[in-house]
Amino acid sequence: MIDINQPSGFLLCILILFCAVLFRYFLAAGIFYYYYYVWKSSKYKRRVLSRRKLRKGQLKKEIGWSILSSAIFAIFGAWTYWLWQNGFTAIYLDIAEFGYWYLPVSLLAILFIHETYYYWVHRWMHHPKIFKKVHKVHHDSLTPTPWTAFSFHPWETLLEALILPLILLIIPVHLFVLGTYLLLMTVSSVINHLDIEIYPESFQNSKFGKLFIGATHHHYHHEEFQTNYGLYFTFWDKLMNTESFKMNLSEGKQGNAESN
Repeated sequence: MIDINQPSGFLLCILILFCAVLFRYFLAAGIFYYYYYVWKSSKYKRRVLSRRKLRKGQLKKEIGWSILSSAIFAIFGAWTYWLWQNGFTAIYLDIAEFGYWYLPVSLLAILFIHETYYYWVHRWMHHPKIFKKVHKVHHDSLTPTPWTAFSFHPWETLLEALILPLILLIIPVHLFVLGTYLLLMTVSSVINHLDIEIYPESFQNSKFGKLFIGATHHHYHHEEFQTNYGLYFTFWDKLMNTESFKMNLSEGKQGNAESN
């Protein structure tokens, strides 16, 4: 067990978490990139949403920023671990303490709070006075790729890393739910930046499917900048009328591409 209260233990915790976050990023982004852009590139080439070519050196820059983001995430992770070990968080280990029914409820609670926080912070980051200092690095990827998932300026990474420790101070969350959430966060970010819609047309057009953000939804954010601010779900964009009008035009696009 790492003694998180010792400087050496805290630094070791950061190093371990940095390796874990970086491994998760490279694994998720690497699998999706290799499958859709290398191994099955001929199959999915016509389904790429963006018509812009990648900028020169874009992938290297995205990976570089993502490594820096992973380091910042690791620092916040170590801080969260310190808070947990010193009894400041609501993280728990015994499922019986709240019951099995509470596991999905707590996961949905985290997703809802994070979604709400991110939507409004994301809109704020697009304010002209804020954008260049905080969010421009991410939008330098005019054509998103799986490697764009963690490509943030340090200021944006700080804003994104802050919310989870705050949630864990208040809401009881089992360690299993926390791990599931972190995995979902990484995979969904990679899928949303894939620039190829992987969800079936029937799912996209269903009432349930329209609740979720996919590559098409986020593609229009990178294309238009002032629409589609959501992270996991579409409800805030719909409520605040910030969803791109092109979303309706894109329905059935993947199905038509598949039939050609």
